[in-house]
Amino acid sequence: MTDIQKESFARSSARIYMRLLGYVKAYWVPFAISIVGFAIFASSQPAMAWVLKYFVDGLNTGDNALFFGVPMIWGFPLFIIAVAFYQGIGSFLGNYYIAKVSLGVVHDLRTALFNNFLTLPNSYFDAHSSGHLVSRVTFNVSMVTGAATDAIKVIFREGLSVIFLFAYLLWMNWQLTLVLMAILPVIGVMVNSTSKKFRSQSKKIQTAMGDVTHVTSETIQGYRVVRSFGGERYESERFGKASENNRVRGLKMTRTGAVYTPTLQLVTYSAMAVVMFLVLFLRGDSSVGDLVSYITAAALIPKPIRQLSEVSANIQKGIAAAESVFEQLDEEPELDQGTLEREQVSGQLDVSDLGFVYPGTDKPVLMDISFSVKPGQMVALVGRSGSGKSTLANLIPRFYNHDDGQIRLDSVPVEQYRLRNLRHHIALVGQNVTLFNDTIANNIAYGDLAGAPLEDIKAAAEAAYAKEFIDMLPQGFDTMVGENGVLLSGGQRQRLAIARALLKDAPVLILDEATSALDTESERHIQAALDRVMQGRTTLVIAHRLSTIEKADTILVMDQGRIVERGSHAELLALNGYYARLHSMQFEEEKQG
Repeated sequence: MTDIQKESFARSSARIYMRLLGYVKAYWVPFAISIVGFAIFASSQPAMAWVLKYFVDGLNTGDNALFFGVPMIWGFPLFIIAVAFYQGIGSFLGNYYIAKVSLGVVHDLRTALFNNFLTLPNSYFDAHSSGHLVSRVTFNVSMVTGAATDAIKVIFREGLSVIFLFAYLLWMNWQLTLVLMAILPVIGVMVNSTSKKFRSQSKKIQTAMGDVTHVTSETIQGYRVVRSFGGERYESERFGKASENNRVRGLKMTRTGAVYTPTLQLVTYSAMAVVMFLVLFLRGDSSVGDLVSYITAAALIPKPIRQLSEVSANIQKGIAAAESVFEQLDEEPELDQGTLEREQVSGQLDVSDLGFVYPGTDKPVLMDISFSVKPGQMVALVGRSGSGKSTLANLIPRFYNHDDGQIRLDSVPVEQYRLRNLRHHIALVGQNVTLFNDTIANNIAYGDLAGAPLEDIKAAAEAAYAKEFIDMLPQGFDTMVGENGVLLSGGQRQRLAIARALLKDAPVLILDEATSALDTESERHIQAALDRVMQGRTTLVIAHRLSTIEKADTILVMDQGRIVERGSHAELLALNGYYARLHSMQFEEEKQG
């Protein structure tokens, strides 16, 4: 590593650590109490060595020896108990209040990370696996607190212990103590060189832990696919490799620490050996009690020095973890430069010359898309998979920001609305239904809909043809649906999603393959319900089954990101083009089925 790289490493470490300590500021009162506690604990360290001087000298003077005016036989035991009590108070104050700070910092960081998830753009989630993101909230944050609070605990408790012990040794014999202090520069060099290794290895461990979480999360979520396609061995091997990589990384860090600690002890005890030699060689007029007291205090120093040296590993682990945490917290939130907020809109939707390319790619997904939908009208998008239908649906509520052209809601470009206000006017039912591990009622009345009257929830469920199966469940609307609605069928989940959209009662309704998981009878009932709901609303429907969109005012046929045909069902059949071929193929499939 060059001098410039070393300087840059030190600067970045210091910057990250100071930012991390900023989270401790909110807890300065318990932090200050903990420092006082550690000072009390550390100040008790030389006391035992000091009392030994009088104890050993007192043994030579006989039974009449006094200790602070009290016979030695009572004075020494009482003093030891008093020191233990004094030390215990300091230990409690230090450990309890630093734990209070630590848990507070964990909570604040986890909350900041989670709230940050809620503001990040879709493209961020597209580029990062959920396992690695979850690992940041669980594993990385716990590593951060090791640097923010646990390390500080050791620095103050053991650092103050070393200071008090050295002060006592200087008072006892300053010449010998200077010899002992000669090892400090050697320890500093060792700590500095090992710190770089610890940080590098810790970053690799955190990445490996993210891989473990990622594989576990994917396997749990997709367990049906794993079992259906015999993927057990593959997933087991994949997890084994991720876990083995994590084990190897962890072992490398342990090996670094295992070599570092005994080497440091060897240096420390070598200095101690020199001091003991000098004590015996140059004892002069010192009493036996003086020598025993000095050697005892000197012998207490290696332990806190060792712990201080080991704290470097915790700090570097924490800095590496903090780097990944702050990297996410510094991500630009979803772009929201809009200022307009409207209580109500009519739902007039105009799309003109729309073009879009996914971030990080150069292939256009949509090109020259133009159409208009008036309130109460229904426009359907059809076409092969990958033709850009769902992408178009995602651009209207601005899950992605379009590159060219404009999308207007009530003659106002969608980017001029505040995001939350824009999405308030749009109800979206996607092909991948998301339900939460909560009751059916709470899944229908979710988010801004929470607290809706039960009568309204039931009416929405009935309109979505969901009430019939809900009434058959043990707890009805209070039935828990399991993670992502695992206890319900695909059709039941989709009906709940439609009920949620109906309860929202938004002027713009987007149905992206919303009836794809329904049987023919359920679809017929929901279609009738949707016919009622669509009245007065702008409705955009993406449908695979062409039978569901025959009543659409306009059908837009898409292929490779462009609109290749448009018109009513009858007009498009008369054209005998792309739509007519799609319709003919589906008719034959249904006939054969």
